Amino acid sequence: MQRRNFLAAVPLLMSLGFRNFGLEEMPIASNGYNWTTFFKRDGKVWGENLASDMSLYAKTGLKAYEPAIENAAMLDKLIPQMKKNGISMPSMYANSVLHDSVELEKSIQNVLEIAEVAAPFGCKILVTNPSPISWNNPVNKSDAQLKIQSKAMDRLGKLLRQKGITLAYHTHDMELRAGAREIHHVLQNTDPKNVSFCFDTHWVYRGSDNSELAVFDILRMYGDRIVELHLRQSTDGIWDETFSASGDIDYFEFAQQLKNKKIKPHLVIEQCLEAKTAGQMDVVTAHQKDLAVVKNVFG
Repeated sequence: MQRRNFLAAVPLLMSLGFRNFGLEEMPIASNGYNWTTFFKRDGKVWGENLASDMSLYAKTGLKAYEPAIENAAMLDKLIPQMKKNGISMPSMYANSVLHDSVELEKSIQNVLEIAEVAAPFGCKILVTNPSPISWNNPVNKSDAQLKIQSKAMDRLGKLLRQKGITLAYHTHDMELRAGAREIHHVLQNTDPKNVSFCFDTHWVYRGSDNSELAVFDILRMYGDRIVELHLRQSTDGIWDETFSASGDIDYFEFAQQLKNKKIKPHLVIEQCLEAKTAGQMDVVTAHQKDLAVVKNVFG
């Protein structure tokens, strides 16, 4: 492609959400949630001392971090410590409430304020998991609420795209209830230019009654929307202490199917601990092992 033709194509590539990230390589990152679980096991609180925490994070060899951000003020405190330790932020995670016609306006405004601070630091992907009606009770959103949510997501994605940020839809297990009606409605009723997909493989696995088949079915159905992966492994349904290619999910096969589809998403380690997770590896060593395996599996 001649240089002038390539430059002319850049706006189009940006509008497609950097599907294969052909314009730049994003370094493998870790999500903050896994660090929260490791710290909790040791009786500590991740994020309580940002200077110490980011210094510890840098020891893993990871060059990027995906934080969970509640408001713009959190980034004002976090970004200087990330810069100090040579850690980039190609993506970030922000919850939202988008199914309620009143609350969604405040939520969209909050996400946009976060994006204003994140964009100059090089953030290209904003991951959101629209909050459920209740985190504790299995109450599904109504059809009317799902329609509101999808329209709001599409609007938010369009507004973020104007700032050079791609909105990536994320799910936990609850969005897979009732025939996975929530995940399907969102991805069937939003514009791919405005809403991409952060595929959290293990939450799809767990939300589908521990089904590896469901993971690969979602990949086949929505692979062209994927811009980011959250990576976690388990054995017999229980989260492992470190990521591995072989377990409940065959990640070698998963990586091969991505390659076949020419999809190169941003890779984010989210290997977390839960009550029955075995092992007592320290958080730095665990993430060093995670990084080595992810590099080996995904290339």
